[in-house]
Amino acid sequence: MRNYFAEFFGTFWLVFGGCGSALYAAGIPGVGIGYLGVALAFGLTVLTMAYAVGHISGGHFNPAVSVGLFVSGRFSGKELLPYIVSQILGAVGAALMLYLILMGSEICCIDSSAPGAFAANGYDNLSPQGFSMVSAFITEFLLTCFFIIIILGATDKYANGKFAGIAIGFALTLIHLISIPITNTSVNPARSISQAIFAGGEYISQLWLFCTAPILGAILGGIIYKFLLEKKK
Repeated sequence: MRNYFAEFFGTFWLVFGGCGSALYAAGIPGVGIGYLGVALAFGLTVLTMAYAVGHISGGHFNPAVSVGLFVSGRFSGKELLPYIVSQILGAVGAALMLYLILMGSEICCIDSSAPGAFAANGYDNLSPQGFSMVSAFITEFLLTCFFIIIILGATDKYANGKFAGIAIGFALTLIHLISIPITNTSVNPARSISQAIFAGGEYISQLWLFCTAPILGAILGGIIYKFLLEKKK
């Protein structure tokens, strides 16, 4: 059970830290952290939890990562569903805490028609910069694919594992720098599910993309690393 709790708390921290920074610290006039700060926040959540609990569970914190590792042969299929459930529960728990905090502010309402509402992911009218569904799908697919390749490479037995958390954290930062304007950045179905639940409205109907594209990208990333990049004995 320790590994499931590790995934729960790791995903909780990712959503609470990353989405929390987007909700409360990004848009303050003059002193807000902006896109760069939010990107760094997401990267730091993964980096810190990778070293805190990564030795317990492997530090997935993302259903797409678990799927990618399974496809590459690095993760057991019997653990896949329990990991994903733990990740989603952790993400929803963090979103609930963010929601309760928001309800205690002067800006307690959530406008489900506005781009980036409750740090949720969207396309078309819900994209931060109005990007289309096709643009969003390509972005989430490619970025998740490369994220998996980076994770597999950084944690390879031939790599220097001491720095894996740093490489993965910076990779997630870069991913956010690229895609926050496009989709508000998912590459993580658990993160998307948790925010869409509270954002409501059309965010729920658009959720399919932020589950499908990252999973498909993760599958491709796992295949590419296993068959084209992994050093064989």
